[in-house]
Amino acid sequence: MISAVLDTNILASGAITSFTPPGQILDAWRDAKFNLIVSEHILDEITRTLQKPYFRKHITDDKLVSFIELLQNEAITTLIIFPVHGVATHPEDDLTLATAVNADADYLVTGDDKLLKKVGKNYRGIKLVTPNEFLQLLEENQ
Repeated sequence: MISAVLDTNILASGAITSFTPPGQILDAWRDAKFNLIVSEHILDEITRTLQKPYFRKHITDDKLVSFIELLQNEAITTLIIFPVHGVATHPEDDLTLATAVNADADYLVTGDDKLLKKVGKNYRGIKLVTPNEFLQLLEENQ
């Protein structure tokens, strides 16, 4: 089965609506169409992100807690043993890349144009794709 790391922006967007590509990706994960991989870093970052005012307007306390618990209980959690430094434009993105590398993920799904331009479409065998590209891939693999 395909394995993927979703960056925090994809997770956060998907948490508040299922009508967008990030939401459709999370629906596909819930339907067991791929294995979602997270790390403690990603879990911490998504928890912080969903506390920001924009997201608080769009997600209830109960839904936020349920979403974080779903990730903790159902996603595959990997340890970051081999760090990645100075590859991405932000240290947080290096940690997301490190999650994918340490888990030997097939894909890293990101909407971060700066990351895609700097790193390219492949990093240490992990394919970097946009949400739309990942949805198309999932559709082709049904």
